[in-house]
Amino acid sequence: MGKAKKTRKFAVTKKIISTKDTRVKSVQEKNLAKQKEEEAKKKPKHVEQAVSALFFQYNTQLGPPYHILIDTNFINFSIRNKMDIIRSMMDCLLAKCIPCITDCVMGELEKLGSKYRIAVQLAKDPRFERVPCSCKGCYADDCLVNMATNYRCFIVATCDRELRKRIRKIPGVPAMYISNHKYTVERMPEAFGAPRQG
Repeated sequence: MGKAKKTRKFAVTKKIISTKDTRVKSVQEKNLAKQKEEEAKKKPKHVEQAVSALFFQYNTQLGPPYHILIDTNFINFSIRNKMDIIRSMMDCLLAKCIPCITDCVMGELEKLGSKYRIAVQLAKDPRFERVPCSCKGCYADDCLVNMATNYRCFIVATCDRELRKRIRKIPGVPAMYISNHKYTVERMPEAFGAPRQG
């Protein structure tokens, strides 16, 4: 018996999955996103409780003696500018000031090593109040922002522009920084060291 001749098939294309098929990844992702949106709409909205210490933008909890949360770089810049922290704060605010240091800031200072040992000695001064924080060894800036958000009785002292930007977003919390070899407070017009408007 002879061999059967195979004829070539012309213009036969492979079967392609349609773009609307559920097996296509992009379609699956879109469906998941839709489901998440629907679930989010069903959930009740979380509205943060307004802070009772604020009278519009004015913080009624702020008053002498002022409690000032200090950042690592604020101590370093104060030492570099040869400024006594407590005296300069009193000159700026014209009232008694209690510098406060959180555990995270203290840890960050100790991590900097022997180069910044003067800053560590200054932070361990008995006039400085040590504030225990609930965060377990987090970034010092995040710790300061959390403290300022939760307890609106602090002024945050920092020379870090990024942290000052974050502090500005919290209503009723002034920020202290160094400019022209003296301390300045923003968003606290009654302070002597506040920048002059006009």
